Amino acid sequence: MAHRGASDDAPEHTLAAYRKAIEDGADALECDVRLTADGRLVCVHDRRVNRTSNGRGAVSALELADLAALDFGSWKDREESPDWDPVPGELTSVLTLERLLELVIEVRATGRALQLAIETKHPTRWAGQVETRLLELLTRFGLDEPPADGPAPVRVMSFSARSLHRVRLARPSLPTVYLMQFVSPRLRDGRLPAGARIAGPGMRIVRNHPEYVERLHRAGHPVHVWTVNEPADVARCAELGVEAIITNRPKHVLAQLGRA
Repeated sequence: MAHRGASDDAPEHTLAAYRKAIEDGADALECDVRLTADGRLVCVHDRRVNRTSNGRGAVSALELADLAALDFGSWKDREESPDWDPVPGELTSVLTLERLLELVIEVRATGRALQLAIETKHPTRWAGQVETRLLELLTRFGLDEPPADGPAPVRVMSFSARSLHRVRLARPSLPTVYLMQFVSPRLRDGRLPAGARIAGPGMRIVRNHPEYVERLHRAGHPVHVWTVNEPADVARCAELGVEAIITNRPKHVLAQLGRA
């Protein structure tokens, strides 16, 4: 799963990064979403745009037009030109979730079962509205229900159990991933909060507590690990039998797994 696209090669959350991940053979794309002041979902990780653009301010306080005027890609410094050809503008423009969904639909129309993992960011001034807008978009694109003959094309991820609970109530069949930076004492036996179907531990948890993956599997939960970039960590995840590896380097991980 390509974390914010092929973000080791291209600026994170740009359309160029996602096209590169698709070209590299990723099975799925991962993105973060935040709601703008005028109600549009955009793919931006941080609460503020300061780190990943030439602007300043909170995403929730800016309108889409404000974000569209910023450069979201030139900050990524390359010593050499990339060995691939990005489409002009796709390295620097803010990416809406709507446009990313269009890309996923385009690829799936070719017969490739590309999937998308969408992380809702919290806390937010738009509590509940992020999930509502997200589900509206997924419904419009026909991605809110799994097909009869295959896996669900979209899963929703969050560090917020409340967010996942909202999604589960509205769309019970939509897979949900509970992300973890640490393991809560009440969840050490492998349980997950209500509304979560899939465990999403950080690589640090897996590295320091590999037995936790076995507990999650015993409890019947698939395990999706983030963010897995180093070869030793890829090997560890493969040995533990995790169901998904979330990485900035999909091309390298696929090669290590013998799938290049």
